[in-house]
Amino acid sequence: MDYHASGQHSQPGPASSFQWLSFAYQGLSEIPYEPILTQSSTLEVLDLSYNLLDDPYWNPALLGQLERLSTLILDCNNYTSHVKFPYMPSVTTVCLNKNKINNLPVFVEEIRRKFPNIKILSMMNNEAAPSYFNGGSLTQYKDYRQYVISQIPGLEILDDTEVLEKERAQARKTYRIQQSSKGSRKRREIHR
Repeated sequence: MDYHASGQHSQPGPASSFQWLSFAYQGLSEIPYEPILTQSSTLEVLDLSYNLLDDPYWNPALLGQLERLSTLILDCNNYTSHVKFPYMPSVTTVCLNKNKINNLPVFVEEIRRKFPNIKILSMMNNEAAPSYFNGGSLTQYKDYRQYVISQIPGLEILDDTEVLEKERAQARKTYRIQQSSKGSRKRREIHR
């Protein structure tokens, strides 16, 4: 298959090199690893949005080779809550807007484990991210934000909104009860 990468950009000079690669709007049903991996030591932003990508074509080991990647954009594809990412400590921004993510705990756990330095997560227009735009109530939206913030404490921006300290405090307070009740349940099971 002949892939056309659009939007390649790099700035001169080793200290200020910045490189991004876009395969957006290509109608891809699989990730074009060959042209991507040739830039594994320099690529910082990878945009695979507006394609037909889904879970079966996600090969975790290969994108994990992108040692400088900081931003991964997968908007408008067919990824579900069960997508498996490689461990990518360099990634600080992940965008998965308008996919098929419907199980928030499963998805957030994967993001938390595989992107330990994530600062920006955007998952608008997914069933698991209720908002006015997809039929969710204000209460559902606030609960969604609190849950994600409680699970990914280093998050600075969720969707298009900055994470405030008062939100962080409320998230810890709300979800600490559930975590401690799980812990006490485990302790009871151990003593049986």
